[in-house]
Amino acid sequence: MEPADQEAPLHTIDRTPEYEEFMNRLREYHAKRGTTLDPEPKVGTMHLDLLKVFNHIVASGGYDKVSEEKLAWRRMASELGIVSTNEASTAFALKEKFYKNLAAYEISTIHNKEPPPKDILEDVTAKGASLLTRTRENFRGKRESNVGAGDSNASGDDGTPVRERPPVDPAASARASRGLREAPPQRVIFQPDTGPSRTRAASAQHNMNNSNPATPQHGASQNHQHSGMAPVSQHPHGGRGPSLMHHPPNTENTSHMVLSYQPRHVKPLQLRGVATPSNAPNEFQKPRPSHRQVPDPRQAMLPGTGFDGPNIYTRCLNALRSDIHAEQSFALNHLVKISFERGDKYKFDSFPGLAEGLIEKALEVGSFFYYVKWTISWDSHIDSTEPEVLDGNNGTQDILERIDNLIEKDVPDVLQTEKFSDDLVLINEAVLTIRNMVNLPENAYHMSDFYPLHDLICILMRLPQHDSLTEMKHLALDIAEQLTPFMTVSSEDPLYKILLAQMTSDDRGVILTALRALGRISMNLEATNKLQNVPQDVLQRIAHWLLLNDDELMDACLDFLYQYTAVVPNVDNLIRSMPLQNLVEHLVRLLSHGARKVQKEVVLVPEQRLPSRDDIAPIPEDLLQEMLKLEEPDRVHRWVQCFFEEDGGSFVTQLAAWQAYQTAFVGPLKAIGQPLITPADFIRNSTSVYKDSNAQILREPGDPQQKFIIHGLRARPRP
Repeated sequence: MEPADQEAPLHTIDRTPEYEEFMNRLREYHAKRGTTLDPEPKVGTMHLDLLKVFNHIVASGGYDKVSEEKLAWRRMASELGIVSTNEASTAFALKEKFYKNLAAYEISTIHNKEPPPKDILEDVTAKGASLLTRTRENFRGKRESNVGAGDSNASGDDGTPVRERPPVDPAASARASRGLREAPPQRVIFQPDTGPSRTRAASAQHNMNNSNPATPQHGASQNHQHSGMAPVSQHPHGGRGPSLMHHPPNTENTSHMVLSYQPRHVKPLQLRGVATPSNAPNEFQKPRPSHRQVPDPRQAMLPGTGFDGPNIYTRCLNALRSDIHAEQSFALNHLVKISFERGDKYKFDSFPGLAEGLIEKALEVGSFFYYVKWTISWDSHIDSTEPEVLDGNNGTQDILERIDNLIEKDVPDVLQTEKFSDDLVLINEAVLTIRNMVNLPENAYHMSDFYPLHDLICILMRLPQHDSLTEMKHLALDIAEQLTPFMTVSSEDPLYKILLAQMTSDDRGVILTALRALGRISMNLEATNKLQNVPQDVLQRIAHWLLLNDDELMDACLDFLYQYTAVVPNVDNLIRSMPLQNLVEHLVRLLSHGARKVQKEVVLVPEQRLPSRDDIAPIPEDLLQEMLKLEEPDRVHRWVQCFFEEDGGSFVTQLAAWQAYQTAFVGPLKAIGQPLITPADFIRNSTSVYKDSNAQILREPGDPQQKFIIHGLRARPRP
């Protein structure tokens, strides 16, 4: 177990063969048990590795032991590397996941017992512990002991806990008299009606009074009659209608609070008068306007307000396609940053027209150095044989011949105008944006069959040899290196020819990138990279580059030769192009390239040592005189160092060691008047000389008597 002060690594799932085997056994166990397994339960934001959790909890004593210890589940979560801001919630979640998925498995495999049924284990919460002793009787009894004996299904209580009020302590009430006191509960005592039931005459009279509506005079006489019969209300045969005051005939069992209760006075509602034609005729006689006032119309939205505009991606795309120099400068500056910083989110298929806009901007470089203006035609019915028109649907197969027939302008490489330099910067940014975006495999796959980009690479690589165009050519080769793994290129393809032509360059970066692009053709496809029609001088140059002390260039050359020799016709061309003896010898020499000499020790015969013995050599006279000058326990330490060596596989009996020490020093010490050390102190001090030596009790098989030994000591043949 790691120390507490060492921070545990974050919890992750290690999908090792051991983990997969454990999960298969766990799935079979849950399927046999009829429970549901969560293979990767989630605690907070982390998914649990059930194998790590199971091993760690079992090593800590198991579910019951960890649950019985206070705050142990928090410690388990910390040691497992489960990070959370709420430790209590994380600890309970970890306990619950172990309870649902691993508790029964632990009982079956570790404790070799039958786990409780799932209705009292997985189907209930993870509250409590004692799973090893849980049964239906003690678990149900424990749960039902909290429910009152009078509860039933019809009572509506369903085991709902009630607030328990502690008994009132008079002394405590006196001490807390100055504080706030709790109001006594309001109780209304039920008073049953003990009077006799209504008689037939009273019922008939009541029915007659209610069923015969009388005239106002008759009603007045009845009211007068009832008012005159007020004393009869306390008679046992009085009416039982609703009343504000109830005076039972027998007040013996009536509470004083009930008798003194007075209903709360109800305040009348405050009403506000409304003017009507009947109560305010003058108000309705006033002249009223013929039409209502029209509210002021809403002000129109000013230009440029109320709409924030498109996002930066759409803004840059529209600015690039606008053909406005300032807008294109803004767009390309931001596109370079976006493609570099957000290349994983910026895709060509999400922004239609972006690839066309960037390529059209990059094609403008042709008019800077040649008398040409490249355009892309997407109409398959238009003849694209014109020198300046590129076929966007099928590619321009004679693009290299067209470039060779162009007339080059006389452009100085050192001195340039401001407009020329600014326009060249924009073209560089357009090519750099394409290069950054095709580094994403999705973009490279999308642009691999976009033929205008193939023509653009050929045009850029055939530009004049100017220092201002070096960066642009390197970017074009980087684009080709990312596209070729998704392309099937024939030997007549202009892109294949232009890459082979770079082998005659003196620029290491150009050669290295072109070799990688050629060696990776159709790498991600099932087609074979045939690498046909490679000139013999190119093969000779590649063989010579292998002699250079340049690991990166050497790897690119070896990769090219590996792909090239995988096709049988290419091997014949390689044999005819150069003498293979030197090449083969150098390739064999490269088998040990980067090798390091390592000295390895081999044990021919394992070391054999003589068995330990209990015979301890006698002490020489000169050594005895030196040890007599020492005090205890230094004398014991020195004696053990002189007569014993450290050996983890040997031992000496305590009796033999004590007898040898006693024989050597009892006489000389008695002669000089010094006492001999006690046996207990001798054993304790002799085991503290070497780190791994300790006193033990040994019982060998077949020996009925046990031995008291000092483990880790081996008697020397001579001191």
